[in-house]
Amino acid sequence: MDEFKVKFRGVRGSFPVVGRSFLQFGGNTSCVEVNAGGRIIILDAGTGIVAAGDELMEKHISSSANPQERTPVNATVLVSHIHQDHLLGLTFFKPLHLKSSDISVFGSTSPDTNMSKSLSELIFGKTFPLDLGDIACNFEINDIDGETCILIKPDEKPQIVDRNDVQQGENDILITYYKSYVHPQDGVMIYKISYKNKSLVYATDKECYMGGDKKFIKFAKNCDLLIHDAQYTTEDYMNPHSPKQGFGHSTYDMAIEAMKQTNAKNLVFFHYEPSLRRP
Repeated sequence: MDEFKVKFRGVRGSFPVVGRSFLQFGGNTSCVEVNAGGRIIILDAGTGIVAAGDELMEKHISSSANPQERTPVNATVLVSHIHQDHLLGLTFFKPLHLKSSDISVFGSTSPDTNMSKSLSELIFGKTFPLDLGDIACNFEINDIDGETCILIKPDEKPQIVDRNDVQQGENDILITYYKSYVHPQDGVMIYKISYKNKSLVYATDKECYMGGDKKFIKFAKNCDLLIHDAQYTTEDYMNPHSPKQGFGHSTYDMAIEAMKQTNAKNLVFFHYEPSLRRP
């Protein structure tokens, strides 16, 4: 299978919203599902991941009438950062609670902690009926940094490898990343997924620098799809009474400028302000 498909499960920032005014673009928070050669990669675990999990469970159940012969759910979840709107749906991701599932989570937190501890404290235990250790599936939580990348080979688990030594095979999926500190408090991971000579860059919760972010421009250069934060209108960003500069988010104009500077072939606005009914 050579398909490289993207499905937007949640495109809102800050908090989920409901109502007729939000039906066109939806009210779920950040979650993008990528299918690369049949492998499922999920960018962020906002409330949009709940529906993704429901569909994966449907496919799992329909794969065989015999529960013992059903195809296991395998998914890789890439967390940009641990703010609540990017984690709200993870505990309700049904494959987590299925013993045969194999779920790998990757992300980066502050230097004095790790992803496992952060997830345990934020969304399990006191805020959910189950502790992290009670999760039924094979649930692996991994810390990543700018010196590594993730390589996914056909029929193998994702593995963290040295960025300088990686060799991507024809059917391999390569995920590269770096941490940007344009978003408070501990920055945000910017991801690139490369497969079959195509690439997708996911840049949520990223505020742009005046004149352009040189590191980001180099990282995202010539990508096929750029998913870029565009939470604010320029008017809202520059509002003299409640300016949004420094909040860690971009405007539509900033996202368009990022597209031009990176020479991205396609641009998708992302992380809409929840009060905006029509982005």
